[in-house]
Amino acid sequence: MDKKLISTGALFGMLAIVLGAFGAHALKKILPAEQLVTFETGVRYQMYHALFLIFIGMIGNLSEKTKKRIYFLVLSGVILFSGSIYLLATNSMTSFDFKVIGFVTPIGGLLLILAWSLLFFNFLKKK
Repeated sequence: MDKKLISTGALFGMLAIVLGAFGAHALKKILPAEQLVTFETGVRYQMYHALFLIFIGMIGNLSEKTKKRIYFLVLSGVILFSGSIYLLATNSMTSFDFKVIGFVTPIGGLLLILAWSLLFFNFLKKK
């Protein structure tokens, strides 16, 4: 599980850097400032959770079950939260109206909160 956590964290981190550079250079010329800020929010949260996954993969005193739950919560949360933000921020560039998927953004955010909560409560119950 640790290999999966760390490799997914590294992949998320790499993609966050690529998307951040894409936003700063290519999208800066196309998107209004407000949409660019929204896009950067998705990048920032993706990077936070890339580091979170790496951290979880390096913690020795978490059960495999807890690590697996955190992994799936973060994986799903980043895809729904950051992924939907990327699509919503670049909505003006496509003919499809991504506003119809806007409801998944808070669901993704909730999954990320649950992942952090799981870590928090797991450490609270440790002696």
